[in-house]
Amino acid sequence: MPSVPLHYASLEEVSRRIRRKEVSSAEVTSLVLGRIREHNGRLNAFLELFEDEAMASARRADRALARGKSLGPLHGVPISLKDLFDVKGKRTSAASRTTEGHIAASDSAVTERLVRAGAIIIGKANMSEFACGRIYSGYGPLPNPHDLGKFAGGSSSGSGTSIAAGMGYASLGSDTGGSIRLPAAFSGTVGLKPTYGRVSRRGVFSLSWSLDHAGPLARTARDAAIVLQAIAGHDPADPASSTAPVPNYLRGLPKDLRGVTIGIPWETYYDTLDPEVEQAMQEAHRQLRRLGVRLKRVSIPHAAYGLTATIAIMMAEAAAFHAPRLRGRFHLLTGYVASRLLEGALTPAVHYIRAQRIRTLLCRETQQALAGMDALLLPTVPISAHSLDPSVASPQFLATIGRNTSIGNLTGLPALSVPCGFTRGGLPIGMQLLGRGFGERTLIAIAAAYQQATDFHQRRPALFP
Repeated sequence: MPSVPLHYASLEEVSRRIRRKEVSSAEVTSLVLGRIREHNGRLNAFLELFEDEAMASARRADRALARGKSLGPLHGVPISLKDLFDVKGKRTSAASRTTEGHIAASDSAVTERLVRAGAIIIGKANMSEFACGRIYSGYGPLPNPHDLGKFAGGSSSGSGTSIAAGMGYASLGSDTGGSIRLPAAFSGTVGLKPTYGRVSRRGVFSLSWSLDHAGPLARTARDAAIVLQAIAGHDPADPASSTAPVPNYLRGLPKDLRGVTIGIPWETYYDTLDPEVEQAMQEAHRQLRRLGVRLKRVSIPHAAYGLTATIAIMMAEAAAFHAPRLRGRFHLLTGYVASRLLEGALTPAVHYIRAQRIRTLLCRETQQALAGMDALLLPTVPISAHSLDPSVASPQFLATIGRNTSIGNLTGLPALSVPCGFTRGGLPIGMQLLGRGFGERTLIAIAAAYQQATDFHQRRPALFP
């Protein structure tokens, strides 16, 4: 028997138990749906559940296993989708009231691939409206399961919350400036933003087409790798989709990290950290050294300009995408999102071009920093989860939260957030690994070895046993 409740087991463990017929997919899916019904009133993590469809899919998965047919490690495992991934015949809301009546005509590429891999799609997770990072969606606040008065992290808020609170084994999120990694850090889960083009964005509600990424949130790096294995690969319907081969992300992972060299970019990313975040990062450095890692200081000289460039590009592209909505349904937007989209619409072309020039510079400097390194290491967020009080969450404050994550979107390089500690108040802290293009396997190997040596990912919210 597992040492933790089934709803808090890793995806890998649940998959193993389903394939061994120690538990059925129908039992696991029913358990997860029951957790959501019990706790979603306080967590607001889900906007829609597909209960009948999920149970029917789970029973089909069990019948297939009884015939000796397995579709792989996701077969029969309950997974959710951030509510900007299309599911045929279901509403895609992007957590906005401006999308009333929008029913998806087909599945997103990610949905198709998860279903093909045997996953059970249980519902749509809540998020910041239009993935803009606000602490509220169009359907209420986004509380943290470790402290309901704190923010869950945007914009894939419900995805991180649901995994942290035992309401599923993985969730698909999107990341334009940190929106997979931020909720992972705030909820104590793993968030993996793959390389730009590694995962198709066909059928995904866009925020900024040159910065958008899709990827998994899960309890462990190995769980995230299992999901990435299913969804990665070329899609000719996504113009940005890469034809680069997809490796086996788990095969032959090292048991220790001897010989691994990780760069520490001190400028900007380690500035003005919350003292408890700084302490957690120092201990993470010590733990990595104990595992055999060599840490070396590196430089990204113009890192301080990254966030400004990201916001300029993001909001200009968002305003272009949302132009019809700004004309016809502006009054239905929440005030924060409306102001951000107007800001993007008024961004001069010269500012957008300058932001793209900064992007080019930072791509070059980051590649130089990675030379001779297996990855870079930095705090995911400079602070721990902050208050849900709207007066705290000014645009400047929210922008600061994305300071350390935006470099992954500007460069398109893979990045992974893994839990590395807790504050005295019980709030999770995350560290972030940034790697070479299509180097997800290296990040997974480092994070998996780190998790094997630590137990931060095993700490559960006391409010949701």
